[in-house]
Amino acid sequence: MSKIVDGIIERAAKLNKNIVLPEGEDQRVVKAAAEVAAKGFAKITLLGNPAKIAQANPDVNLNGVNVIDPETYEKTDSYAEILFNKRLGKINKKTGLPEYAEVADAKAAILKDYAMYGACMLSAGDVDGMVSGACHSTANTLRPGLQVIKAAPGMPLVSSCSLMIAPEGGHPLCEDGAYIYADTGLEQNPDPEKLAYIALAAAKHCEVLMGVKPRVAFISHSTKGSAHHADVEKVVAAFEKFKEIAPDVTADGELQFDSAIVPSVGQMKAPGSPVAGHANVIVFPDLDCGNTCYKMTERLGGFMAVGPLCQGFNKPINDLSRGCKWEDIYVAVAVTALQTQIKW
Repeated sequence: MSKIVDGIIERAAKLNKNIVLPEGEDQRVVKAAAEVAAKGFAKITLLGNPAKIAQANPDVNLNGVNVIDPETYEKTDSYAEILFNKRLGKINKKTGLPEYAEVADAKAAILKDYAMYGACMLSAGDVDGMVSGACHSTANTLRPGLQVIKAAPGMPLVSSCSLMIAPEGGHPLCEDGAYIYADTGLEQNPDPEKLAYIALAAAKHCEVLMGVKPRVAFISHSTKGSAHHADVEKVVAAFEKFKEIAPDVTADGELQFDSAIVPSVGQMKAPGSPVAGHANVIVFPDLDCGNTCYKMTERLGGFMAVGPLCQGFNKPINDLSRGCKWEDIYVAVAVTALQTQIKW
């Protein structure tokens, strides 16, 4: 693990948060649960049938892991009521009927979808965060979040970011040992206001996950008017909106990527900028750019990519890649614990 990850785990350990992992049928999730419990930096609630989990993972020591079987758990009915009340009045677009005609229907839904069950636990305050997606789609993780937890007050959208950790030994351009990239996984083509709030959420993640003050760069194919295009105007407008909603956060835009992170280029192209050449929060104009760049940084640059992490939920929920390793889940648990400290 890198120093950045070690720092995240160390800070998470001081919080003693309870994170629910709803995918007890996945061996990687079970392994991660056991390792987190052994390390002791978070409490783990694992959903599934205890006997089946033990049988499928005979070599895994689950001492310290709270395994809950939704089929028999005493609070299942109360979680069903939470879902029923959250969706009261909502109509199924396919049938034209209420999503849940009665609490029994909501109960059937959470027993079929443990991510929804976990979101109801989170809503009830019985856990502090949720990590899901190892063996289910992103939509299966986000739907419970959007329907039960919802966006934090004052946040107009849920978006995502990636923590990009420099290779062992560091990188000459990465002053803080990591970057925050946003949006890398959710918002396809945000308008200026949405882009500004994506940047605000990313800046908060920089403070909490990296432990440093954010220096936010709004990325474009133009630096300070070197090109004229509607896409550039969008980025400039996003930066202007950001200054309104986060006047105390150091930021600048529009900047090309090299202007944002290379000191000599930043000084040449944007002299006097408080960010150019030294950015640690990189805000991309759209998802195509953000997702492509985080994967390029990971694959060609040798950076470790943590995420995409969800940002903007009222309580922390994170989605895993279905190709993840147990180590990725382990780190995601620590990150989720730290996200409880973000003040929206």
